[in-house]
Amino acid sequence: MYVCLCKAVTDKAIKKAACEGACSMRCLNKMGVATQCGKCARDAKQILRATRAELDMQLNADSGRIAIHAA
Repeated sequence: MYVCLCKAVTDKAIKKAACEGACSMRCLNKMGVATQCGKCARDAKQILRATRAELDMQLNADSGRIAIHAA
């Protein structure tokens, strides 16, 4: 779905950016998110935070598996 209509940025693009290391709205601003009317800022930030939290949980789960196997 389109999150930023002004710059045609989708939720998938925001999730991809988060997977590639974007961790703040400043990073999303480089894609054009919330640089024009700003109505998308809240939704974009929520998607970014949720995706980063999911990635962190996966990383923590993977780290736990590695530690168990290494022991």
